[in-house]
Amino acid sequence: MAAIQAIDATTLRALLAELRSSLLPSRFEKAQQSDPHTLQLALRGLEGCRWLELGWQAEAPRLHGISAPPRQGEGSTLAQQLQHGLRGLALVSIEQQGWERVVELGFARRPGEPDQRWLVLELMGRRSNLFLLDERRRVVAAGRQVRPEQSRLRPIGTGDPYSPPPPLAGEPPRSEESFDDWRRRLSLVPLPLQRALQDAYQGISPGLARQLVDGIEVEHGLPLLERPVTDLQPADWQALHRRWQGWLLAVEQKRFQYREGGGCDYRCWIGDQAGALGVSGAGDGAEAVDPVPHSPAAGPINRALAHYYGSRLASRELEQRRATLRQRLATAASRESREADLQRSLLEAAAGSEALQLQADALLCQGNPPKEVIAQAQKLYNQARRLRRSVAAIEPRLALHRQRLDWLETSLHFLDQSAFLEQSEAVAALRDLEQEIEEQLEPRQGQRRRRREAATPQPLELRSPGGLRLQVGRNHRQNEWISLRQARRGDLWFHAQECPGSHVVLKGSEAGPREEDLEAAADLAAHFSRARGNSRVPVVMVAAETLQRIAGAGAGTVRHGSGEILWGEPERGLRLLASGREDEAGRGSGGEPGA
Repeated sequence: MAAIQAIDATTLRALLAELRSSLLPSRFEKAQQSDPHTLQLALRGLEGCRWLELGWQAEAPRLHGISAPPRQGEGSTLAQQLQHGLRGLALVSIEQQGWERVVELGFARRPGEPDQRWLVLELMGRRSNLFLLDERRRVVAAGRQVRPEQSRLRPIGTGDPYSPPPPLAGEPPRSEESFDDWRRRLSLVPLPLQRALQDAYQGISPGLARQLVDGIEVEHGLPLLERPVTDLQPADWQALHRRWQGWLLAVEQKRFQYREGGGCDYRCWIGDQAGALGVSGAGDGAEAVDPVPHSPAAGPINRALAHYYGSRLASRELEQRRATLRQRLATAASRESREADLQRSLLEAAAGSEALQLQADALLCQGNPPKEVIAQAQKLYNQARRLRRSVAAIEPRLALHRQRLDWLETSLHFLDQSAFLEQSEAVAALRDLEQEIEEQLEPRQGQRRRRREAATPQPLELRSPGGLRLQVGRNHRQNEWISLRQARRGDLWFHAQECPGSHVVLKGSEAGPREEDLEAAADLAAHFSRARGNSRVPVVMVAAETLQRIAGAGAGTVRHGSGEILWGEPERGLRLLASGREDEAGRGSGGEPGA
């Protein structure tokens, strides 16, 4: 997973500059906890209700304004503690000391009166936390308790006096510091430039270090940040100092603006038009760019960062859900494989019934066999009979395990396919797949959840070149829906031969299909199969009315008779899919289809 850029001290100053102008003063209305590491506050000012999100997740601690979120997490313990502690109070101050990544939100009865409560957010990576303090600055509630065994320097929990984090090492950056003093401070120890910047000065994050050197030409050798300070040339020092002064000037004059790039995912400061930063382009000193839809909760930087962190965290959550499902499918497949191997071994043992029968026949073929030999032959006959009876029980069990393995392999294919979907579509696809897996692996719990969350499947629908509807199932329920419940006489069913993939149904019941319609359906079946990396894929085409559901098998598992084999090309299927999405976008924007 790609790392998420942390909010550093410079970004935090840019965020707070906007929040102060839009939130001070505003009355506290509501708190809700959307997940274990995220709190959302509703604050009402003269221009209406605005929302603030505070997160202390280790991967992305954050503070920014957001649009009104859905109602969730009002009943959490932390949300209720804030509801009680901040009721009737107004947000009257937002403070950040120096280059610390600690923000204190002060609440009082009304502006001008002493603060009665503080909400303290510490944005410090894995040590990030949130605290609600009372009038004596004792901890009333915390995002997470810090026990002595977790931190010997600063254990802190409910009821303890709040103590701030240890002071930052290094010197505060100052624009009045001379070039010689600045260079001398960075050159004290022969460290790589990035390490020297971070050790010598406060507020220098890895992202800011990359922004400071972005665009500085390096003639040879290591990138500038990786080079020891003893190897820097005078021109390197001069270029870096111009960037340093330009950054400090932007911070002092509050020239903040969100921009993507600049050595990392984004930056929130701009240089002056005189070129102190050496950055070209007409954007310096211009109006702020508004890259995301308007939200009344905050200014452009807050909106842009809310969009950045929202999308990155959602992507990370999707990846974690995929990893969890992949592990669950792998565990289930391993269990089914062991059971299938056991049944195969029993079946191989049952194949010895013929040998036992022959042994018994040989014993009885002796002239006047004694009673002991007859008893031994009878025992062999009984063993052979039991083995033959066991075959009738073993073969259905073995077939069931094979069906389950096929179902799990197809589930893994659908899981892989979800990585190519848009974020909202991927969320829905994973939700459906989680429910299907739960129904298959834990039938009782899964059936209860399905009754609670029942919804009509929404398969992908496209138009063939001849104008016929093409339905594509992207999970087991959608496969079953289009193949068994919605298919009509005259519809044609397509599936990659002997390969996990989606069911594709061409609605031939609506009009007679032409050759190009059949080709399009085969191409889609090839594209939505595990064999999509091949140039050509064999695809089975059968009449949809001949499909039969396999009793006891998972959803979407069907049986069919002999059919015709077509050759689908995944690349053509991809082009048809892209064309269909363009047509849908054209209709959605009010234009002509395909325009």
